[in-house]
Amino acid sequence: MIKVPYLDLRVKSPERKKKLLNAVDVVLSHGRLILGPEVGQFEEKIAASCHTKYAVGVGSGTDALYLALRSLDIGPGDEVITTPLSWIATVNAIVLCGATPVFVDIGEDMNINAELIEDAITDKTKAILPVHYTGRLCNMEKIVQIAKEKDLYIVEDAAQAFGANIDGAMAGSFGEVSAFSMNAMKVFNAYGEAGAVVTSNEVLANKLRSLSYGGTIKKEDCHYPSLNGRMDTIQAAMLLISMEYLEAKITRRREIAKYYTDALKVVIACPEEDGTFQVYYNYVVRTDKRDQLKSYLDTKGVETKIHYPILMPFHTAYKEQNSNCDLPVAKRVVNEILSIPNHEDMSDGEVEYVANCIRDFCSD
Repeated sequence: MIKVPYLDLRVKSPERKKKLLNAVDVVLSHGRLILGPEVGQFEEKIAASCHTKYAVGVGSGTDALYLALRSLDIGPGDEVITTPLSWIATVNAIVLCGATPVFVDIGEDMNINAELIEDAITDKTKAILPVHYTGRLCNMEKIVQIAKEKDLYIVEDAAQAFGANIDGAMAGSFGEVSAFSMNAMKVFNAYGEAGAVVTSNEVLANKLRSLSYGGTIKKEDCHYPSLNGRMDTIQAAMLLISMEYLEAKITRRREIAKYYTDALKVVIACPEEDGTFQVYYNYVVRTDKRDQLKSYLDTKGVETKIHYPILMPFHTAYKEQNSNCDLPVAKRVVNEILSIPNHEDMSDGEVEYVANCIRDFCSD
């Protein structure tokens, strides 16, 4: 029996490990551990990659979402339309700003159903917050159209989608401000927690820098009550190394995804290719026998995950006020989804083994 971990966070490449340690040594030698030169270099590369004018490095993807909303003065009395299927940080950021999340059902692609957004808009709606689930972009053409017609902000939760695009239009470039996570599990990964906010609005970029530093201007006078959300220089330095390997990582994940889809699409529901460039943060299969499949794969040494087992409106913190949410597709899909291993360190043999195990389960 082969053991296939869902993800392996060890740095097994001697070349990469040497580069990472050298990057840390440079930071330790110059001593600018907070907002050192590597942070600025990282921000320049992120902005260029996302086709935006500015990027602000922050401490985590959660910081990025919260500060993005804060930069737009979203707060008490405002409503933010979003998906029910995401990590809880998405709704937490909205609520911690004092705003009210409004959940719109997903489509079969597991992203927010853009055709349902307009019916959820009220005179309190201030923003649409789409989440690019698994690294697959939402229907941004429709969302951008609605936002323009209704004079609403778009805040992209692109936490899982760095490098994803639609005909070259990059994840993060559609929003007035957009948020990324670069924690250790992401395709574009730090070695701990890190994130970034991107925008092409200079005023918002300056405000984001202030908000990430306790709301201060020039580190002296506080203009906006805020928290510390700065990026550590060491993480920025290591992310610059990670960026060197990013294209190859995405290419490998897309190769694995294609193999899975070709091998499994006749026996189980697989992600569909829709003309967008997906980065496959997760490869998610769907079946009404999800729990049985998960248990079976466990006996075969294949580690799997469920992203995410509880819809955001039904977590304990929020379920009382959201008990009547009309989310039929999301309620069904959340019981079908299973993420299978698709990381770039997998061998061809491991990929084939995972696919064969799923085919064996489905043939019984």
